[in-house]
Parts: sequence; structure tokens; C-alpha cells
Amino acid sequence: MLIVQPLTPELANTGQRIVCTDYTGAGAGELIYWVRGREASYALLPKEPATDTTVVAIVDSVHVKRAAAPEPPVAGAPAAAPATRGRKPSRKAGSC
Repeated sequence: MLIVQPLTPELANTGQRIVCTDYTGAGAGELIYWVRGREASYALLPKEPATDTTVVAIVDSVHVKRAAAPEPPVAGAPAAAPATRGRKPSRKAGSC
């Protein structure tokens, strides 16, 4: 059994620690992949122990591809008109 700290894709801590059965023999400090739910017992077949979370892999590396941030506007450049997606721009009607 291992105490596991869930991580974000950037490897920052997130959420509370959980207790997992360990199918892989992972050690403390290793980056692992775990599953939750009924599938957690599949790694231990033919036995089906009462477990909710199981470590099923040791991760060698993580590659995260993020969308590029939009470029900041250039000072003095005119602002782009908002896209209307094929509709005519409308104005708010006055009160009757």
C-alpha cells in the first residue's frame, strides 16, 4: 500500500492524499499512474480484493503541450473589430 499525492500536469500538488494498493512495486517519491473504481481491482486478477485505488504504472517522463499565450496588443495599433460569425451586428433596442 502507498500513500499517493495527486498532481497537476505541471507536477504541482492538488487535492488530498489517497491510499492505493500497489501492483507495480513503486517506491516513495516515484511518479506513478493510478486508477480508481472497479478497474482498480483488475490489476490484481484473478483475485478481486476490496480496493478503490491501485497503482498500475511507474511514469518515466511527462510531456505537456500547452497552447501558446496570445500576444499582447501593440501600443498605438487599432483594436480589431469583434467577430460576428456571419451575423449582422445588432444594437440594443431602446425602451418602448
